[in-house]
Amino acid sequence: MPNPKLNFQEIHDLFRPRILRYLTRLIGKDEAEDLTQEVFVKINKSLGTFRGDAQLSTWIYRIATNAAMDRFRSPSLALIGSEELSDNSFEADEDSRPHSSKSGLLDQQLIRKEMNDCIREVVDKLPENYRTVIVLSELEELTNSEIADVLQVTVDTVKIRLHRARARLKLELESCCMFYRDERNELACDRKVTLLNFLPR
Repeated sequence: MPNPKLNFQEIHDLFRPRILRYLTRLIGKDEAEDLTQEVFVKINKSLGTFRGDAQLSTWIYRIATNAAMDRFRSPSLALIGSEELSDNSFEADEDSRPHSSKSGLLDQQLIRKEMNDCIREVVDKLPENYRTVIVLSELEELTNSEIADVLQVTVDTVKIRLHRARARLKLELESCCMFYRDERNELACDRKVTLLNFLPR
């Protein structure tokens, strides 16, 4: 029986958007929806075993991370690239903007998407233990202590993995992307051109 002090529907409503976003960043949009559903089925079944030894949030992230790790090892997993721009990205106040303003916004969005695509591709290539700590720390903004609880490792181990993951990420990004400040002083990037770009496909 679920712990009567914990209301599953409230937990689901509060955490589902966060877990869906987290799993999307880990395994891709197409896989994340189904896996999120599986995670909350497990949470519902396991509520009775939750004794409060850890924070509820880290317990939920632990279940989601374990499910993602299992999916990582599945031969059917196909990593998906960066999410597409939202269909309503340019809807707000569209009629009131001058054409040049809308064009400038579109350029800015495309530049940001290119940079996000580049970063996502590099993150996707990281070993799963590095990718997981990067996503938990940099994107989900968990503390080192919370990450340690999620992964059931020591804080020192988290610090080591984060240091190595960031170093690996920086090296990989520098090898394939050239970062610069655009005319708005916002960070942007161009993919570095290599001979591979000119080889026949």
